[in-house]
Amino acid sequence: MEYVVNTIENLLKQTAFFNLSLGNLIMIVVACGFLYLAIGKQYEPLLLLPISFGMLLVNVYPPIMEDGGLLYYFYLLDEWTILPSLIFLGVGALTDFGPLIANPKSFLLGAAAQFGIFGAYIIAMLIGFNDMAAAAIAIIGGADGPTSIYLAMKLHQTDIMGPIAVAAYSYMSLVPIIQPPIMKALTTKEERLIKMEQLRPVSKRERILFPIIVTIIVCGLLPSTTPLVGMLMLGNLFRESGVVRQLTETASNALMYIVVILLGTSVGATTSADAFLNWSTIKIVILGLAAFCFGTAAGVLFGKLMCKLSGGKINPLIGSAGVSAVPMAARVSQKVGAEADPTNFLLMHAMGPNVAGVIGTAVAAGVFMAIFGV
Repeated sequence: MEYVVNTIENLLKQTAFFNLSLGNLIMIVVACGFLYLAIGKQYEPLLLLPISFGMLLVNVYPPIMEDGGLLYYFYLLDEWTILPSLIFLGVGALTDFGPLIANPKSFLLGAAAQFGIFGAYIIAMLIGFNDMAAAAIAIIGGADGPTSIYLAMKLHQTDIMGPIAVAAYSYMSLVPIIQPPIMKALTTKEERLIKMEQLRPVSKRERILFPIIVTIIVCGLLPSTTPLVGMLMLGNLFRESGVVRQLTETASNALMYIVVILLGTSVGATTSADAFLNWSTIKIVILGLAAFCFGTAAGVLFGKLMCKLSGGKINPLIGSAGVSAVPMAARVSQKVGAEADPTNFLLMHAMGPNVAGVIGTAVAAGVFMAIFGV
């Protein structure tokens, strides 16, 4: 009988449940909440589902993220900045840069939305973070997960990379919840009803030259951005050249989805209870949210300015798409505009600032790396 009792006791001690802390249980509940949002509410499930499941895995069985564990090797690809760069390759292959080329003024809206990043940088230093940590946290305001991971690694902020990555990807996923109240609060119904003129056609020559010229200018001025901007433009050149259909399909489908699985689960797995449940993490999450809200507000306010200067030809709602969450932010601009007038189609106009925001956030990261000599 004693043998049976000892055997059962030993088996129970080997289970993950026996070693769970209160913190682990809290994070498991949080992970289940995110899974509900991804599956039940369908809030960007391609991002949120693997992230939340990675969160679940590491809190049920923490050794999966230790040296030798499966997700540890996924995480190494984040540390080496391989996965963020491959994500940009896929985004470039998926994204139509035509609206930005047709309306270059969209660059201004994308630049305005980066205000949240530099505002959060100053606030982060004021509340006690060192300059490099503040920069890594502030980039969350661009709502760009790959760039957030890339900058955190380049600035050697591995100890806070988990909260930064989770915050950035979470805010990307929650764009449809966070942005609309800000957009409606800062615009009048008359402004939301503005219908914009149809964009001019963009020639194939322009589409091919654009990624080449952007690569030369941006990577020449900020060489540290080359892995991100270079891959983004290479993916778009695949798309627009029309001569490498197989590469375009691979970059935008199979490769992209494989990378999303690896990146999402490894990012989620950085949220072990020990690393995540502390005051520093709470400050990072709050600062990231503030940066994202400031960036959205700055884009909308600059859109209002452009609306006045253009004589009412620009709908300020497209300014909110100046953050880097592509194409989610552009879809939100369309959704809020359609709520005011179902016949108002802002999606393609919003894609211009949205693409500019992707480039702008990478440039902001490059500026930080240049400042710190990375």
